[in-house]
Amino acid sequence: MPTRETDDVSRGADAVALRDVQDADLDVFFEQERDPQARRMAAFTGEDPNDRAAHDAHWARLRSDPTVLARTITLNGGAIGNIAKFERDGAPEVTYWLGREHWGRGLATASLAAFLKLYTARPLYGGAAADNAASIRVLEKCGFVLVERKRGFAAARGEEIDEVVLKLAD
Repeated sequence: MPTRETDDVSRGADAVALRDVQDADLDVFFEQERDPQARRMAAFTGEDPNDRAAHDAHWARLRSDPTVLARTITLNGGAIGNIAKFERDGAPEVTYWLGREHWGRGLATASLAAFLKLYTARPLYGGAAADNAASIRVLEKCGFVLVERKRGFAAARGEEIDEVVLKLAD
């Protein structure tokens, strides 16, 4: 299947881009989502990080759902994470995941900014664990504003935690 590169976003010597998800990317995503520190930060994850069949079935559903827009985040051509728009209770929501080795370099913000040029419908929501300051900051840098605080079950932590919902309006 041909891939379609979207906006490249240069970060110094690094070039961040988004492209269609390829089968080989699922290996990268699976390994990233097994990282205990990353899972704790993300909080709202699948139940068993070692269940490859569930992981692949989840991605098969995403890739076949016409309401989902999923992209692989690349850095200098290599897959480093993913970003997607999906529907939750009829509202569009964005989610993203970057491998931990790429945190703290502005790559999540650059990836979300590129994605927002690709997916332009508004409003768009984003959620995070309330203690995930880095993810909340990424959303805020891209124009999202806090609209709700609530509690939800975080599978990665095995408990109910505080979460926030942010919204990007017109």
